[in-house]
Amino acid sequence: MRRVMIIGLDGAEPSLVEPWMNAGILPSLAQLRDTGSYFRCASTIPPATFPAWTTCVTGVNPGKHRLFDFTELVPGTYSLRFLNASFRGAPALWQILSAAGKRVGILGVPGTYPPEPVNGFMVSGFDTPVTTRIDRSFVYPKTLYPLARRWVFADFQESHISARWHEQALPKLLKAIDEKSSIVLELLKNDSWDFFMVVFGESDTVAHHFWLFHDERSPRYIPDPRFRHAIQDVYQKLDAAVGKILQKVGSDTLVIVVSDHGFGGAGDGILYLNNFLADHAVLKFLPAAIGSNVMKRLALRYVPASWQGKLFRKFQGVAERMESRSRFAAIDWNATRAWSEELNYFPSVRINLKGREPNGQVDPHDYELFRNELIALLESWGPIRKAWRREELYEGPFVEYAPDILLELQLENGYSYSCLRSRPGGPCLRRITPEERLGGKEQGMNGNHRPTGVLFLSERVAETCTCLADVAPTVLAALGIATPPMDGKSLLGNSPDHKRNFSAPSPIDYTPEQELIIEERLRALGYLE
Repeated sequence: MRRVMIIGLDGAEPSLVEPWMNAGILPSLAQLRDTGSYFRCASTIPPATFPAWTTCVTGVNPGKHRLFDFTELVPGTYSLRFLNASFRGAPALWQILSAAGKRVGILGVPGTYPPEPVNGFMVSGFDTPVTTRIDRSFVYPKTLYPLARRWVFADFQESHISARWHEQALPKLLKAIDEKSSIVLELLKNDSWDFFMVVFGESDTVAHHFWLFHDERSPRYIPDPRFRHAIQDVYQKLDAAVGKILQKVGSDTLVIVVSDHGFGGAGDGILYLNNFLADHAVLKFLPAAIGSNVMKRLALRYVPASWQGKLFRKFQGVAERMESRSRFAAIDWNATRAWSEELNYFPSVRINLKGREPNGQVDPHDYELFRNELIALLESWGPIRKAWRREELYEGPFVEYAPDILLELQLENGYSYSCLRSRPGGPCLRRITPEERLGGKEQGMNGNHRPTGVLFLSERVAETCTCLADVAPTVLAALGIATPPMDGKSLLGNSPDHKRNFSAPSPIDYTPEQELIIEERLRALGYLE
């Protein structure tokens, strides 16, 4: 019986992996390349964690699986809600395989909380409602918890970066890889399976925060011999983990090593999209609108954690209004035609449409004309390479949840701009000061996502990989399982018939206390400002 193993290396970058393989620094990956297949693999647009990994395991674009980001705008409101696995609108590999009687093991894949009752086991990824370590709520079955409890996420905050922060972070990253690989090896030894998937996040974290020590050409470069090889050290540790897993699974297993996106350095340019829209009379700020955001930050910082859940339950309406105001409090909706959430990893623009938004200002009859004018305006600004209509990138029943316009930013001398939250009256673009080079949530991290990742297979394949959506049909073809229609193709050249129909589960909203914890976790990781 054939088996398939996926090893995810979050954010593994081709321009690092390829020369390090050639130099003998990554021997396990080089072995996969030399005896099997290696490709550069296109991510989603934008190359963000949730949509990318979900596309990898469903074989479809975000317009069909719905998970465009960690949050989505609640229809008919200016309020955001956190998403979880129950919002996924297309079946994932473990659902398809479980239904076919195959046994699966899933560890640390983003977009998998709450854990699903699979035919096997699942430990959810870092979108779960915890801070640094897992609890029983995201382990299935619960009997796995004594082993899985050793699984850790980034065991440190990632927002306020001090001079000593890197000294503490690097050894924790290296230790986490050892701990995770030992859990994987234990499960491989003690559990029968047909499909196993694990995602290591350390390659992403180290690139976000140590790129400025690695890259001498970076505008943020800081020469520090202690961290000069930090990214390489993490990649070597991951390569060793891959080698151990390869030895354990044996030659009868198809092994796939994949990253959800690549990485590159951040430059010294900071963009403020809403300030740009305001300067062109598309958006208007309220004269004084920072207070609610300050109150929320004070509440999150100083209200004891044991009280926060009770307060959220008792005053849920107030908490929801506070959350939406913390994101959008500065915007005068009655005088705004478009706005941006100003997410660094997901730059986009939404149109304030009548009949869709509570205080919509753009008539539906004028939607296309206004959107075309707005796209032309955005593309006239040097830092923006391309402004995409959402339907140019996505297709499927969930396209309407995507922002109206997706932005692809230019690289400036090979380095990316960073998008940060606007302040009324501030600039559209500024340069960071030397003191801001380390990054953090107010300056942007010094390493940012890139649109191309890596894909390895342990055998030579008939097709050429084009994108992440090719992974899921390849797995199913290897196991001989019929699938629902997918956007990707099997790299084995023998795509199974599309015979199975799956219905999407009913979405289950997070509880208010879970949302609070998730928000703090994403903020610590640098995803929220």
